Amino acid sequence: MNEQQRLQGQLANSSGNSSDKKSEKDYSKYFESVFMPPSLKEAKKRGKEEVSYHSDFSIDEQFKGMGEGRKFYIRTYGCQMNEHDTEVMAGIFLALGYEPTDTVDDADVILLNTCAIRENAENKVFGELGHLKTLKKNRPDLLLGVCGCMSQEESVVNKIMKTYNQVDMIFGTHNIHRLPHILNEAYLSKEMVIEVWSKEGDVVENLPKVRNGKIKAWVNIMYGCDKFCTYCIVPYTRGKERSRRPEEIIQEVRHLAAQGYKEVTLLGQNVNAYGKDFEDINYRLGDLMDDIRTIDIPRIRFTTSHPRDFDDHLIEVLAKKGNLMDHIHLPVQSGSTDVLKIMARKYTREQYLELVRKIKAAIPGATLTTDIIVGYPNETDEQFEETMSLYREVGFDAAYTFIYSPREGTPAAKMVDNVPMEVKKERLQRLNALVNEMSAEAMMSYKGQIVDVLVEGESKKNPDILAGYTNKSKLVNFKGPKSAIGQIVKVKITDAKTWSLNGEVIEEHEMAEVK
Repeated sequence: MNEQQRLQGQLANSSGNSSDKKSEKDYSKYFESVFMPPSLKEAKKRGKEEVSYHSDFSIDEQFKGMGEGRKFYIRTYGCQMNEHDTEVMAGIFLALGYEPTDTVDDADVILLNTCAIRENAENKVFGELGHLKTLKKNRPDLLLGVCGCMSQEESVVNKIMKTYNQVDMIFGTHNIHRLPHILNEAYLSKEMVIEVWSKEGDVVENLPKVRNGKIKAWVNIMYGCDKFCTYCIVPYTRGKERSRRPEEIIQEVRHLAAQGYKEVTLLGQNVNAYGKDFEDINYRLGDLMDDIRTIDIPRIRFTTSHPRDFDDHLIEVLAKKGNLMDHIHLPVQSGSTDVLKIMARKYTREQYLELVRKIKAAIPGATLTTDIIVGYPNETDEQFEETMSLYREVGFDAAYTFIYSPREGTPAAKMVDNVPMEVKKERLQRLNALVNEMSAEAMMSYKGQIVDVLVEGESKKNPDILAGYTNKSKLVNFKGPKSAIGQIVKVKITDAKTWSLNGEVIEEHEMAEVK
């Protein structure tokens, strides 16, 4: 009996008389959509297929206790969305009876939750799979899995199947909620289990989560991206835009407030496209932020924005401030209209600057950060200089900067990568010098100021020093009591560096004197 026949038998047994409910063709279609490697061709399709909404996730009785006496380990690469996905998978593991471990050495299941945004991120994963080969050889019962965005790429899955036979399971971003089924299949099967859905999955609520700490929390409000920037693989790996219902999000944030969380960040691949897919209500990110700002949580943030969807109503709501933080990450990618056109960003330099003008007019003192790619195909010296001038004109506080590298499966990968690497590196060096200069200048303005700092814990470099972030996401290091961890305290800035601030705690009686 082959794998497909065995699966069909399982499905038939679980659903009664299969001939009455599913044809052989249905089984074949289901099998191919779930257990075949992903298809970028299929992922590119954006039809009118309905995305189902499920609010009743639960662990099947047959899987409960699966993890008793077993431990799991998840290594996470990439963005905040991946971190959030790891929180969900950890919650499912605990619900199955597994225990967490912080080392691969005593783990019974190891998952690599991967990132596909850049080639370097993928190379790290392949390197880690090589390191784990010996561990798997010495412990054959160990389950090794690859999940996340890399799993949605045809070339990656094919490479793993061909080269890394120590991998037991591969699953994608759309079917994390099926982790119990995937684990069960991996335990039963002698073959590599591949469950990757090329098209977007459903919206599944009530997934268990294990959050990292009790201070800051991610809240996913939508999935996927419809922008199809020519350099980006995310629309193929994460699917089309689909939003969670506002009532579910608001309930989750209220629950976090009741648990004492101090900061919530609303997440989405293109977070300010939230609500565009709703057909029954007119409700966008501005409406959601307006509702959430009334909840008793000190800080509310959101990431990551696309300038095309940053509308006037959202700016109007953010201008109300309160617990809505005035640090906005607004990726521009290039300061040249011609390069932006090749990137398919669908806005011009002038439109971006007009958006910045609106934000600054409505929210005085707002802090802006951005993402920039240098060395894009056909980028000239003059076009790069436009990026440099835009950076100065906006007055960004910081930026994530990258050298362009092609991602297989994207339109840009078919373009001639005609900017020499030495030119790319020289441009990046010049851009980073400007970024550092302006960051240091922005930091210097804090010297002598008293700021609110959400204390996250001890400094990584010195356990006697506490570290936390201001409203504008500036890192502050200071001496203080451990009891301050998890609290928002007043800190006077005594010294400014390029990327961090030093300060001293202001006691209540000192604050009274200041006032």
